[in-house]
Amino acid sequence: MKLNPREEELYRAVDEVLHYLWDPIGISSIPEARDEYYGYFQDVFDLVRNGAAHVAIATYLGKVVTDRMGLPANAHHDQEVARVLVAWRIAVAAKAA
Repeated sequence: MKLNPREEELYRAVDEVLHYLWDPIGISSIPEARDEYYGYFQDVFDLVRNGAAHVAIATYLGKVVTDRMGLPANAHHDQEVARVLVAWRIAVAAKAA
């Protein structure tokens, strides 16, 4: 997939937010686990890049945690992370304008 520079910046931001902030299994300090969330990354990136509201992003994150990881929900955390992702989208878009 070929990304323009703005999309590349957003791509890196989404990756880091998922790894360092969302981090539902607590592996952000383990270098060998850097790719742990890559299985969910593309869906999240697509949501962010395509302008999804933070509620939709948080809902997706919550479903991943409960349905795919089998962990208890933390809707408040998912909402906070989704707001950060939307803020990144806005910041990156503002640079391009």
